[in-house]
Amino acid sequence: MDHYLRKIIELSTKSLDSGDVPIGAIIVKDNKIIGEGFNTREKNQDIMGHAEINAIKDASKRLNNWNLQGSIMYVTLKPCSMCMNVIRESRIDFVYYLLDKPEEKFEYSKTSIHNFDDEVAREQYLKILKDFFKKLREKNK
Repeated sequence: MDHYLRKIIELSTKSLDSGDVPIGAIIVKDNKIIGEGFNTREKNQDIMGHAEINAIKDASKRLNNWNLQGSIMYVTLKPCSMCMNVIRESRIDFVYYLLDKPEEKFEYSKTSIHNFDDEVAREQYLKILKDFFKKLREKNK
């Protein structure tokens, strides 16, 4: 465990050196580090450049698989809501973090989300979606 903690702190300093928020993350499976990442949002001007997402992308590339079931993520700071959703979607089993976010740090929440009011387009898209999942089920039989 000490090895993993040293590694995420080391990765966080790479973020700091590049002018980003110092956060580091690793993904471990079968006691081996399969992915690592640090914040690159400011450096690369990429909203997705969070340490957790970079670690997931690294692990997925190494395994040639987006599904990271059976793995554990270690990260220096509690993941934001975007990262938690990506972590869940990637099927990571456990997340361990060192620190909670400071109480005065709030996530941006002013975005307003609305449902289209178009029944014809909705039905058209529903058919596309149903056909896709039907083919997927047939493929996986």
